[in-house]
Amino acid sequence: MDLGLSGLVSGLDWRSLVDQLSDAERIPQSRLRIDQTNIAKQNTAYSAIQTALTALQTRVQALNSTALFDTRNTTTSDDSLATATAASGATIASYAFNVTQIATAAKQVGTSGVGYSLNATNDVSGLLVSTAPFATAVTAGTITVNGHQITIAAGDTLQAVFDNIQAVTGSEVTGSYDSTTDRITLSSTNPIILGSATDTSNFLQAAKLNNNNSGTVTSATQLGVVKMSGALSSANFTTPIADGGSGTGEFKINGVSITFETADTVTGLLKRINDSAAGVTASYDTVNDRFVLANKVTGDIGVALEDVAGNFLEATGLSAGTLSRGRNLLYTVDGGGQMVSQTNTITETSSGITGLSVTALATGASNITVGSDTAVIKTAINDFIAEYNKVQSIIDAQTASTTDSKGKVTAGVLANESDADDIGTRLRRAVTGEVTGLTAALNQLEDLGILSNGTNNSIKLDSETKLDKALAENLTTVRNIFANSTNGLAGKLDTYLEAVIGDTGSLVTRQDNNTKQSAAIDVQIADLERIVLSNRERMLQSFIAMETAQSNANQQMNFLNQRFGTSSAK
Repeated sequence: MDLGLSGLVSGLDWRSLVDQLSDAERIPQSRLRIDQTNIAKQNTAYSAIQTALTALQTRVQALNSTALFDTRNTTTSDDSLATATAASGATIASYAFNVTQIATAAKQVGTSGVGYSLNATNDVSGLLVSTAPFATAVTAGTITVNGHQITIAAGDTLQAVFDNIQAVTGSEVTGSYDSTTDRITLSSTNPIILGSATDTSNFLQAAKLNNNNSGTVTSATQLGVVKMSGALSSANFTTPIADGGSGTGEFKINGVSITFETADTVTGLLKRINDSAAGVTASYDTVNDRFVLANKVTGDIGVALEDVAGNFLEATGLSAGTLSRGRNLLYTVDGGGQMVSQTNTITETSSGITGLSVTALATGASNITVGSDTAVIKTAINDFIAEYNKVQSIIDAQTASTTDSKGKVTAGVLANESDADDIGTRLRRAVTGEVTGLTAALNQLEDLGILSNGTNNSIKLDSETKLDKALAENLTTVRNIFANSTNGLAGKLDTYLEAVIGDTGSLVTRQDNNTKQSAAIDVQIADLERIVLSNRERMLQSFIAMETAQSNANQQMNFLNQRFGTSSAK
C-alpha cells in the first residue's frame, strides 16, 4: 500500500492542505516580487530620464562652446564670380576682390604623328578595314558614293572597298592609298558626292573623307593612329617602343618612377600613370595622333620627364613635345597690389585674411562679406529648448497621477520619488534665473524672448523678434548668457547634468542601488522558498507517518476482529 497517497487510509486530503499552507507561506515572496517589479519600473523610468538628459547635455555643451558664437557665414555680390567660406572667429568685415586671371593647369603636349601609317606600302590588298589602325574602328554596313550604295563587310580589305566603289559606280570613282602621306584619295572626272541619310557604316568618317565639291576627295589628316588596346610592342607606334633590353622599361614623370613591359597595353600604361603620384593625367588625342600630360593641379609649373630604361617618352613624342604653360590666379583685395595664387582657391596664406577662403570662378570684381552666422546660433538655442522640454515632459509623465472616469487615481511610477521631482525643479530654476555679472537689460532667457510656460516646467520661444534683435545687436551679451566661463547658463547646466548623469552621478547611483536592491530581493526570495520547501517536506513526512500509524492500527484491529470476533459469535 502506498501511504504517500493523500488520505488513502485517513480519508483526509492532507496534500491539498500542505499545498495551501505552503502557498500561505509564500505570501511574503509575492510581496517581494511586487516590490521588485516596482523597482524595475522605476529603473526603466529613470533610464528614460537619463537618455533625455544625455541629449540635453549635448545641446547644453554646444551652447557652452564659444566657437558656436564665433561661427561665420559669407555672402558674395556675384555668385558666378566667386564663392567663399569663413572659419570660426574670422574677422567680420567686407572685402573687394578683383580677379584678373584664372588659374589653369599646365600641359605637356606631345608631338603629332606618333602613330604609324595604316599600311607600310601603297598596296592595301592585305589590309582588313576592320582591324586597320584607324582612329575609329570601321563598322560593317553600307556607304553611299555618288548616289550608289556600297556594302562594306567585316572581312573586306581596303583594296576590296576601293574595288567595290569602282565597280558600283561604273568606274566613275576610283580609290587609292598613299603610304607616304598616310591618306586615302577618291578620284573622279566629276564632283564626288559622299554619304546619305541611310548609311550604316562609318567608313567615310573613319577615313576622314569629306565632300569638297570637287572630283578629288582626300583624307583630311593622316589616318594611322596608336592602337590603345594593343600591346606596346604592336600598338602601331611610328617609333617602336623598347624596354631597354632588361625586360622592364622605366620612365619618370615629375620624379615619380613608372615601369612598363612591352606586353602592357597602351590603355593600361596610361591608367598606371594616372593612378600614380606623378600628379598628371595622361591621355591620347586620336584626332591629332599625340599624347598629352595634363597637371592635376593648376598654376604656372612644369612637367619633368625622363626616360630611364627604354624609350617610352621618346616614342610617344612626349619628351620632344611642347609645354603649354599653366596660369596662376591673379587678383587684388580692396584695391591693393596684385596677389598671386597657384590655385583658384584663395586662402589666408596668399591673401593674409585670417580664416577666409575664396574660390574664384571667373575674372571680375565681387564683394565678399564675412558676418556672424546667427542662424546657426538660433538653431542651437531652439534645439536646446526642444531637448529641455522633452526632459520635463518625460519627468511629468513619470511623476504625475491620473484619475479615470470612475475617479480611480493611478500614481506615476516615480510619483513618490523626490529624485525625479528635484531634477525637474532644478532645471526650471536654472533656465528662469538671472545670469550674474550682466546688465539688467539683458541677463536672462526671458530677455531673449524665451519664457516659462507658467503651468508646468516647460519653456518656449515666445518672441523670435526679440531673439533675432539680441543676436544681431548684442551677440557678445548673448554669448555671455550661455557661455560665460564663470556664470554662463550653459556651463552651470552642464556641471549640474554631469553631477546627475555622469559616471558617478546621482541618477546613475540611484539606478545602481535599485539594481542591487533587486538582486538582494532575489536572494531573499530564494531563502524564503528554501524555508517553504523545508516546512512542506516536514509536513508531508508527518502526514505520511500518520497514515502509516493509522494503517498499522487498522491492521491490528482487523486481526483482533478475526480472532475474537468469530469466537464470540459461536
